[in-house]
Amino acid sequence: MKKLKIGYFADGLWSHEALKKILSDDTLDIKFVCARNDNPDEILKSATQKYKIDFFSHPRINSLDFFNLVIPYECDLFVSMSFNQIFKRKLIDLAPLKAINCHAGKLPFYRGRNVLNWVLINDESEFGITVHFIDEGIDTGDIILQKTFEIHDTDDYSTLLETAYRECSSILYESIKLVQLGNPHTRKQADLDPIGSYCTVRIHGDENLDWNLPSRQVFNFVRAICDPGPQARTYLYGKEVKINKVELLANATNYKGIAGSIIGVEPEAFIVKTLDSLVRVTQWTGCALPKIGDRFK
Repeated sequence: MKKLKIGYFADGLWSHEALKKILSDDTLDIKFVCARNDNPDEILKSATQKYKIDFFSHPRINSLDFFNLVIPYECDLFVSMSFNQIFKRKLIDLAPLKAINCHAGKLPFYRGRNVLNWVLINDESEFGITVHFIDEGIDTGDIILQKTFEIHDTDDYSTLLETAYRECSSILYESIKLVQLGNPHTRKQADLDPIGSYCTVRIHGDENLDWNLPSRQVFNFVRAICDPGPQARTYLYGKEVKINKVELLANATNYKGIAGSIIGVEPEAFIVKTLDSLVRVTQWTGCALPKIGDRFK
């Protein structure tokens, strides 16, 4: 089989595992790795040095300067994993087999950024990983391969990340092989849903916890941004407190009261009033064990 020449646009843990799989296949040949320009991945750089692969980053991959840089590599396919620039048509068409991207979202839903946070906030029962051809939109190209994974109440951001780190590499590698063999049976996203959905990037301030939400939503919000995320933030007597884990209370009484009030204290946890009932906070930093009657803001 003729070797498939690949230009790899990548960043982060997602891309490290995929790189290992690609390098283990003698029919695949990575000609260069292009890292994010804002903070080039040192682990990727080290790997390219070990395997004598050209490594670089560029602030504008659609510029003539970058186009002229990659022409000599004569890549058959461009592969993107956690890269943060949009490919334009001229660059896409430079590779005969075009360009593909791995996205940790169930397209056509959950396009965009911070998808694993949003699926938990939205109380989804599953999340998806999709590999698709790149067009000039954002995560809108034809789907090559998609797999879904169940979400349970025992899951949080860290466990979804573990699954995504592991599965993204496998699904991307499988998709590369389908493209290489010339038989990727693609699906147009519009055939699945004409509109889909898009997730905006989460920014500073989005981590602030609103106790005036129902207990289920508080639970989902906290687990969606737990460590290694920014963690939910609240305030006690003007001091910031990070909430990393809360538990739902079975058969918790539904009653009106002041949301954010501490109504119970245990040796290593405390109970907080929400809009509709109560939650138990079991992991936090920024304050000692609060007292009954204290209020979070």
